Amino acid sequence: MALDAALNRRRWLRTMAGVPLVALAPARGQMPTSGPAIGSGYATLLPEVTGGRPVRAERVHLEIPELADNGLSVPVRVRVDSPMSSEDHVRSITLLAEFNPRPVLLKVHLGPHSGRAELATRVRLAVSQRVMAVAQTSDGRFWSAQADVLVTESACLDAS
Repeated sequence: MALDAALNRRRWLRTMAGVPLVALAPARGQMPTSGPAIGSGYATLLPEVTGGRPVRAERVHLEIPELADNGLSVPVRVRVDSPMSSEDHVRSITLLAEFNPRPVLLKVHLGPHSGRAELATRVRLAVSQRVMAVAQTSDGRFWSAQADVLVTESACLDAS
């Protein structure tokens, strides 16, 4: 009886090996089903983040390498000039990359008890592009900084 079970298991494994697993994976280069299209620009992304309010290019400091050898892990540091008091603090920091399949890389919510309005992480970048950090302060205003990154080995999408 054990021999029959082993033969059935082997037969099942041979059959499954012939099933193309590619059909289970999403198509390469597939566009996202929601949100702005890839590469639609910050003119489309910013109104979604800010609700259409103006964004000033001050107070935010974005540190990211100008040249990233590999887009799979690019170090990023964002710092916002803020006293982080109960009257004046950073509510959120959003990191955007317009040519990624999901252009909103991260959104972090902060409060007056956060201590500092600063974060450091690693992100994936599909191709060479401009990365933008947008911070919202407790008074409802938005501040930003941008940096261009040249990616030599892309991530997220097939470069061809």
